[in-house]
Amino acid sequence: MKKVVLGLTLVLLVLALVAPAVSAAPPEAPPASGGYWYQVQYGNTLYGISLYTGVSVQAIANANGLTNPNCIYAGQNLWIPAYTPLPPSNPCGGCSSGAYHTVQWGETLTGIGAMYGVNPWAIANANGIYNLNYIYAGQVLYIPYY
Repeated sequence: MKKVVLGLTLVLLVLALVAPAVSAAPPEAPPASGGYWYQVQYGNTLYGISLYTGVSVQAIANANGLTNPNCIYAGQNLWIPAYTPLPPSNPCGGCSSGAYHTVQWGETLTGIGAMYGVNPWAIANANGIYNLNYIYAGQVLYIPYY
């Protein structure tokens, strides 16, 4: 009986030492091309991440080996392939026309971009916004059309 208890104790000790090392493993090395890591938050969808980053769902799924884009989870690290936003020094050099939008309470740049069919980063760059989350009700935004 003592041998069984000792054996179980030894197994549990080994598992206790190995488990933190396995769970704390860093994400695999990023691909050689440009991009960055994004940690999935509770409630995120791949489509929402796609709208937020300006990178297609398919490109994100392919970069991460996802066979089902509906199966992501909070805490998961996703590699977002390179996306080059418009340079802020010439925010709307290629715009042929545009519109103005007054931000309403509860709106986001992602939602406004979807409403006009424009990438949210294009709107941010055209308005000198460096953080997609920093807009406010009453703010007037220029919406570039290309």
